[in-house]
Amino acid sequence: MKNINFPLALIFFFILTVSGFAHQPNHSFIYLRVYENQNVEGRFEIDVKDLNKYFGLQLKENPKAEDVQPYLNQMKDYLLENTRFSSGNDEYKIVFTDEISIMSVVKTSFARFHFYLENSLELPEEIEVTYTVLFDEDPDHINMLAFEYNWKAGLINNESIIALDFTPKESTKILSLTDSSIWKGFVAMVKQGVWHIWIGLDHILFLLALILPSVVRRKKKLIEVEPGITESKYYIWGWEPVQKFKPAFIYIIKVITFFTIAHTITLTLASLEIVSLPSRVVESIIALSIGLAAYHNITPIFKGRDWIIAFVFGLFHGFGFASVLGDLGIKGEFLTLTLFGFNLGVEIGQVAIIALIFPILFFIRKIKFYPRFLVYLSVLLIVISLYWFVERAFDYDMVLDEKIRRFGGDVLRALGLREDYYKS
Repeated sequence: MKNINFPLALIFFFILTVSGFAHQPNHSFIYLRVYENQNVEGRFEIDVKDLNKYFGLQLKENPKAEDVQPYLNQMKDYLLENTRFSSGNDEYKIVFTDEISIMSVVKTSFARFHFYLENSLELPEEIEVTYTVLFDEDPDHINMLAFEYNWKAGLINNESIIALDFTPKESTKILSLTDSSIWKGFVAMVKQGVWHIWIGLDHILFLLALILPSVVRRKKKLIEVEPGITESKYYIWGWEPVQKFKPAFIYIIKVITFFTIAHTITLTLASLEIVSLPSRVVESIIALSIGLAAYHNITPIFKGRDWIIAFVFGLFHGFGFASVLGDLGIKGEFLTLTLFGFNLGVEIGQVAIIALIFPILFFIRKIKFYPRFLVYLSVLLIVISLYWFVERAFDYDMVLDEKIRRFGGDVLRALGLREDYYKS
């Protein structure tokens, strides 16, 4: 037991530090509408949970606009302090209309503060945008700017295309007003796909449960006992290390391919609003999928057919990814391109995870403790799975997930593996 504790803790600690709690967008938005011969209109959108957490507000999960009204002046001052639109030496003044609206999404609500840019009737080809909302409060926060309407770019169908994404390290960017930003939007959504697989600890742990047995093979072993016992011979299941890297790697790629096919199907169906499931049901099943995949490593449910687990539960993981797109509020004519970019990013993130974990497991596969390591880590995954299942199924908010996400982010920044999101 002593031999397994340290490597077990080390591997699990590493997994925690490179990831975070699933499906928490941690995003704030600016939406712009650019009209002919009119000042540019826009709105800020901030998660109600963030308003409560970082500004000490006492809003309900789905508040009404009048519930936010008492805090309007406080939020106006904060947004003005953390947002800037300029061109050369000229700065466009942000003028709030005092209109507040609420947008409910899959798992939360966003308070929307409406404004226009004074003296923006004649705009240059480009303007400089600085957007630092919540960067001091949350080092993992990301801000995004999207067009709903842009006359100069020919966007007239209420589009919501991501034009810019801001991080604390890149809080100022150039916004083109003549470019429809389709390519920029596509690249931004690829980045979002990669980001959300990496902060999706439940998706990562499910992949880990699938990858763990890929460097060994379950095989019957003949056991002989002393004469005089009724059965002098019997068989037990044991693990034997694979001999070559390539077949083992191809095997896990095949399994993950079924996972990819499955979540691509449901991500597409849900994003196109063809099929939808309650968020609590989806998140609960995703949590349970980790435990069942891990249990399969201890007692095989589908002998030699790991792809079945990957495919079946991949369907529900796809609905989980779709909820992220729902939280991001991306809609419009370019939804197909947005969907493709996000899904491509998810696949890139998955490949990176496999490329990181698989060689380590292959290297240690022949060590005597590996079969026990596989079992003990699978047991740990089962415990985590049950913890999340109870939390999600019964809508009981535990604080451990947030602490893990924060701690993991701090460690990554200390190691230089994640950008320093704190402003200097």
